[in-house]
Amino acid sequence: MSYVAPVKDMLFNMQHLAALDEIAKMPGFEEAGLETAQAVLEECARFNQDVIAPLNWEGDKNPSSWKNGVVTTTPGFKQAYQQYAEGGWQGLQHPADFGGQGLPKTIGAACIEMLNAANMSFALCPLLTDGAIEALLTAGSDELKATYLDKLVSGEWTGTMNLTEPQAGSDLSMVRSRAEPQADGTYKVFGTKIYITYGEHDMADNIVHLVLARVSGAPEGVKGISLFVVPKFLVNPDGSLGTRNDVHCVSIEHKMGIKASPTAVLQYGDHGGAVGFLVGQENRGLEYMFIMMNAARYAVGVQGISVADRSYQKATQYARDRVQSRPVDGSIKAAAPIIHHPDVRRMLMTMRAYTEGCRAMASVAAAAYDAAHHHPDADTRRQNQAVYEYMVPLVKGFSTEMSLEVTSLGVQVHGGMGFIEETGAAQYYRDAKILTIYEGTTAIQANDLVGRKTVRDGGQTPKALAAQMQVTQADLLKIGTLDAQAIAKRLAAARQALLDVVEFIVQAAAHDPNAAYAGSVPYLMLAGNVMAGWQMARSFVVAHHALGHGDDSFMQAKMSTARFYADHILSKAPGMRDSIVDGADSVTSMALEAF
Repeated sequence: MSYVAPVKDMLFNMQHLAALDEIAKMPGFEEAGLETAQAVLEECARFNQDVIAPLNWEGDKNPSSWKNGVVTTTPGFKQAYQQYAEGGWQGLQHPADFGGQGLPKTIGAACIEMLNAANMSFALCPLLTDGAIEALLTAGSDELKATYLDKLVSGEWTGTMNLTEPQAGSDLSMVRSRAEPQADGTYKVFGTKIYITYGEHDMADNIVHLVLARVSGAPEGVKGISLFVVPKFLVNPDGSLGTRNDVHCVSIEHKMGIKASPTAVLQYGDHGGAVGFLVGQENRGLEYMFIMMNAARYAVGVQGISVADRSYQKATQYARDRVQSRPVDGSIKAAAPIIHHPDVRRMLMTMRAYTEGCRAMASVAAAAYDAAHHHPDADTRRQNQAVYEYMVPLVKGFSTEMSLEVTSLGVQVHGGMGFIEETGAAQYYRDAKILTIYEGTTAIQANDLVGRKTVRDGGQTPKALAAQMQVTQADLLKIGTLDAQAIAKRLAAARQALLDVVEFIVQAAAHDPNAAYAGSVPYLMLAGNVMAGWQMARSFVVAHHALGHGDDSFMQAKMSTARFYADHILSKAPGMRDSIVDGADSVTSMALEAF
């Protein structure tokens, strides 16, 4: 089955939940209203449906290959990437000063979802380039910006992020790659980096590696790490490509999923040292790299939504086509498509509700980012920055964990055929697994949520969001229908569960950190569930008031999905609260030698 981009749902979120019209009033976004969004999304949908999506299955069967240091991507990828770059898609949300279109993240995120749903392995290349652009925009010198940004924003060159080493995974204090200062102001970089997405490929003329390394004599630990631009090819003063740099791909990984994306082992400095250029100041590399990480973490959350939607679409089509058994209610006297069976519909509704809830949450988070960077009022910018920072681990952690459940259900709907590779259902399941791991595992997102995003300010941000949920509860009660009342009841219980957990985490972190962090991932899952459920509740209110004004079938489906989310997903929140608040001790009570 081919991919169909959910443009209507994306525009609904932008208009009614993310308040795109308000974003379009901000400086720099005056042309970025709903009309622009619709035009961009429709064109993006056509491109991804027609050009990128057909390559997804091909990439799984014929992955990227490595031979003698050269990586050849899946047949068709290079040509598709050229079309992607020529269409201006890489520069969609990057500044016009460097050739981008300067559109809000609220619009850009929807386009990122389409690209990843069409072909996640392909989409990883632009995703890493986005991160490199963000880091250079923030910390790069004028010279570095002039040399690299135009080519990265245009997609003519691609970017990578080089953190991990064989002995240094999530603990970057153990980074050993070194950089030796040279008389001309450059550095010679030496070391090995692993898990480098699109670290070598044949789709672009140059690859701009952003590399963490220690300058000779730097302090130990994370305080002694610097960030360097190390291009595959050095760049001449006139902007043309010069000599090949001393960075080489010595192998690529053989993976469970995202097989078409080359995951490289890169060796720096085997032939005298790779020429590197310092980004910003020495010993502030981790700070700059986190700019890339935060951009990538949000995007990985969107990848979870993408693969979940692709899996849902495939499962729905199969359930419509697969004839098996008579319906239990006797409505059809012969064997019928399995979509008539209640449990199949339960699985499909679970897939749909999770996907729509997380898409809505991600759209609202993107709007907070746009306001944090472009709103004219400083207090509004600060408040939105706090909301966005709180939401990033939820978008990343909850959306990727839910994608595992959704893609597993996608296989289950197919039954035995889901376990057969030729149906394609299993690819989404395999591709989804990496999402809970790279750019920081779910546990790392949860530690960030607890330490930086909750304890540091005493839980002010989630408490402020919980106060806004009361407005939605009141809106639902005003509607007064049974569905609205049921959703309001679930939202109230979930909101209280979140507040209880925030209070517990803040208190426990001070005197019993093991108790606070024992519940860190469950807290992330609870908070993500509640935030997504809140957006579905808001969607219900909007859809109810839109009935009779056109497209009633879409609005009725949105209301049904919101009710299902409340009954079957949001309803888990009180139980999750109990496991966190009452169950912390049992996580760590067993003696270590008993394991």
